[in-house]
Amino acid sequence: MTNPPINQNDPEINSPVSTSPIASKRLLSIDALRGFDMLLIAGAGSFIVLLKGKTGISAIDWLAGQFYHPAWNGFSFYDFIFPLFLFIAGVSLTFSLNKGRSMGMSKTTLYRKTFTRMLVLILLGILFKNSPVPFFEPSQIRLGSVLGRIGIATFVSTLIYLNFDFYKRLGAAILILLLYYAALFLIPVPGYGAGDLSFEGNLVGWFDRTFLPGILKQEIFDELGLLTQISALCLTIFGTLAGEILGKAWLDTKKIKYLAFAGVIGILLALVWDLHFPINKHLWSSSFILLTSGMSFLTLLLFYVVIDVWKIKKWAFFFQVIGLNSLTIYFAYSFIDFRFTSQKLFAGLYAPLAEEWHPVFQAFGALLLVWLFLYILYRLKIFVKV
Repeated sequence: MTNPPINQNDPEINSPVSTSPIASKRLLSIDALRGFDMLLIAGAGSFIVLLKGKTGISAIDWLAGQFYHPAWNGFSFYDFIFPLFLFIAGVSLTFSLNKGRSMGMSKTTLYRKTFTRMLVLILLGILFKNSPVPFFEPSQIRLGSVLGRIGIATFVSTLIYLNFDFYKRLGAAILILLLYYAALFLIPVPGYGAGDLSFEGNLVGWFDRTFLPGILKQEIFDELGLLTQISALCLTIFGTLAGEILGKAWLDTKKIKYLAFAGVIGILLALVWDLHFPINKHLWSSSFILLTSGMSFLTLLLFYVVIDVWKIKKWAFFFQVIGLNSLTIYFAYSFIDFRFTSQKLFAGLYAPLAEEWHPVFQAFGALLLVWLFLYILYRLKIFVKV
């Protein structure tokens, strides 16, 4: 099939970043990074936590401590995992949308596909968060979910990507973060006033208590509710910027420079903004979004340089197997008891060890089983996608 004629008003063609063509080749680094992130979500984080206090190695104890969310303000590595996935979704989105356009798909068709995907992810998210779903007690259903957030963010980012060039998308994301910042400080909350960022008095919690049906994660607050979706989608928008940088037919040195610059600037701006608008994962504060976006740019840069520039690829296969079936591993860990199977298969091997180590090896066995399960799907060329 021939490519459609070039429209000189197309935001992709007129991107201020470059007028060179978009590459269509799939990057192994993106799949590997997605797999790395999903492994942490699915069970590696829990495995690391189980090591705390057992090895006598302070570095491992410190790392284990990074897999807990702060009670309110503050930041740990665990806070970075989901934002990284939203960012990767934006990176992947640029390649999938460009592929669709090269095949002659209209904007309307692409809108419809991503809208349908959003609805499916919202429904799957409700299933995941509420299983077994209390169908006859809708007031007991939690609507906010990780999958729903991904679906909404990618749909809105599709609308923005297909209609605005690079710098306009950057401007849109910055404007959203500024408006979110202004809303939390200027809009008064009944009984608390404006600018209250406490757990009880913030605008996010009041808005969800007032307008979001069903139950909230923490009764009066839900970090996956309505208002936090607004700032969170900026991560996916920033991801589309990174995807466009990677997709351009430039020298690798130029891509590296842009990704590094974006990462460093994002982190520096976040630290400055934190002085007034604290880094807070629960609120998905604007400073939190910039911090995790900056970290995402740098993490993507690391994987890209090692895998796609230096061609050191063999180690990435382990993560690629996971990254190509990210939805599968997300659901599998919830609906399949890999730890039970691990104990049945391997308990005899670690039985002689001290009892405190048994949960560690059980968790490690579960991770091994998950990877083998995904490897079998990989060999069979079965990839579950929405």
